Amino acid sequence: MIVLRRAEERGHADYGWLDTHYTFSFSDYYDPRFMGFRDLRVINEDYVAGGEGFPTHGHRDMEILTCVVEGALEHRDSTGGNGVIRPGEWQRMTAGTGVRHSEFNASETERVHLLQIWILPEKENLTPGYEQKFFAPEEKQGKLRLVASPDARDGSLKINQNAAVYNGIIPAGETVEHRLEKGRYAWLQIIKGAVDLNGNRMKVGDGAAVSEEEILMIKADAESEVLLFDLA
Repeated sequence: MIVLRRAEERGHADYGWLDTHYTFSFSDYYDPRFMGFRDLRVINEDYVAGGEGFPTHGHRDMEILTCVVEGALEHRDSTGGNGVIRPGEWQRMTAGTGVRHSEFNASETERVHLLQIWILPEKENLTPGYEQKFFAPEEKQGKLRLVASPDARDGSLKINQNAAVYNGIIPAGETVEHRLEKGRYAWLQIIKGAVDLNGNRMKVGDGAAVSEEEILMIKADAESEVLLFDLA
């Protein structure tokens, strides 16, 4: 079964410095039908204006992944860590017992486009931590590249949950396949382009909740970039 979450149906807020779309309920946006999917709790698509950003704030008991689509995002945290995330790079933050951090557009003039993803951890009160890795475009070309997993296999980021996150770039006309083990679920999110998922047409910003499917066939109508979450 595939249930589509259309881009235009997502929650939306425009604060001037931040233009954001919420796939699931978040902040002042609430939809009881979309409180998350399995252990996937948040997919926020954010556009942050030049010179702006999120001031210091706290998180706990959450696995937070950040993926920059365009531009650059600078971050600082309460452990003294800091850095810049650019396209192709992924950051994992284990909030655990508590972390305070800030995120700002690294440019004063160009906006930054990013996805913020929250996954519920396998247990509470984990030790906070950060990890950041670059996944080259050629690693994702025409296939689904594992970028996060519970055992950090294939050079992926380690997340504290029984979930696997894939990032793929699919050339126009090509198809990638993903097999779900029995009892597993999936969420597909379209970052760029347009695809056909098992007969369902999807465009930029669309998501799809997948259950009781054995094989996912993702065919690109145009060059596309996708995220696939394989979930317990």
